[in-house]
Amino acid sequence: MQKRPAGLIFIFITLLIDVLGFGVIIPVLPRLVSSLAGGGPSAGAHVFGLLMASFGLMQFLFSPLLGSLSDQFGRRPVLLLSLLFTVVDYVIQALAPNIAWLFVGRILAGITGASFTVANAYIADITAPEKRAQSFGMIGAAFGIGFILGPALGGLLGAVSARAPFWAAAALSLLNCIYGAFVLPESLDKEHRRTLSIGALNPLRGFGILARFPWVLAMAASIGLLNLAQQCLQSTWVLYTEYRYHWTPLDNGLSLALIGLMTAIVQVGLIRVLVPKLGDRRAILVGLIFNVVGYLGFALATKGWMMYPVMIIWCLSGIAGPTIQSLLSKQYEANEQGAVQGALASLQSLMGVIGPILATWIFGYFTAPAAPINLPGSPFLLGAALIIASGLLARRALRRQAKTASA
Repeated sequence: MQKRPAGLIFIFITLLIDVLGFGVIIPVLPRLVSSLAGGGPSAGAHVFGLLMASFGLMQFLFSPLLGSLSDQFGRRPVLLLSLLFTVVDYVIQALAPNIAWLFVGRILAGITGASFTVANAYIADITAPEKRAQSFGMIGAAFGIGFILGPALGGLLGAVSARAPFWAAAALSLLNCIYGAFVLPESLDKEHRRTLSIGALNPLRGFGILARFPWVLAMAASIGLLNLAQQCLQSTWVLYTEYRYHWTPLDNGLSLALIGLMTAIVQVGLIRVLVPKLGDRRAILVGLIFNVVGYLGFALATKGWMMYPVMIIWCLSGIAGPTIQSLLSKQYEANEQGAVQGALASLQSLMGVIGPILATWIFGYFTAPAAPINLPGSPFLLGAALIIASGLLARRALRRQAKTASA
């Protein structure tokens, strides 16, 4: 038990460096895509959507496989191998002479990005069920801190060269891999491991473990809609702010850094206070309400400075995700956590295939010269509608779960 807090710190730092490397490239990737694709903002948006969708497709295909591999061979070797290939991915993108090579890099990034499945299972291994919401919140905190430093650094490096952030990301990922090789302990005991089956290669089979309980399946549908809404934001943030407010890579880097700071505060500090007081069910629904308000604020903000107070409100929605994840993980045994987290990651990745194409297509359509109405905030309006639908499903699922628990 003395090793478990240390293991949690190790995985937190590993994820932090990984996210930091990804955050560095965010402010410049859409602009690099547009410069290589040509054809103006609308054409660049469509290509960027396909690029992001290729990333999501690979995560969808490989998340359950990596999760199941970690159930058999342990979390440590699978995680370290994924981190090593992340270095190769960033080098390819740094050298990419055309769009085709960028696609190669993003495809490899999607495969290695599936390692977050293993990280989630690692946390479930070393954390007591009643404390998992807080521990899963540490992943959000890693994202938050990574997005404080990463985008700000990427904005500064992007002012020098559109390729410089990719080299910085490669260097950070290499340090991450070296760090993990020396200090990351194994979390899954051999007696708790299970043999990999051929069925694990089927990304759809992983959803079967979620269908075992009706309320879990309903909650998974809610998570799917929530992830689809998040893709509307992630896929169009830089495109939207550059188009509507003429923000530079540095402006976008600083805005994303603020989002990262607020996310870290919410998921490290507030989630420890709010979830015990509100309870799991209320915390989920309150988080979804803040999500809707934030998306509407982003869509309707007429000036760039208005985005900042909306960011603060929107980040309070961060209490919902870790709470949902914790609630679902409590339903399953220790040797099933890799498969469960793999199924959830596959669901998120599937939305990562659909979401970028849908969001960037809507953005491109409503910002094109021939558009019937100029509405650059249309992806955020779609996101708000999806979150409302997600909230209705979550409410239904939580009622079913309460009935099951009482029975």
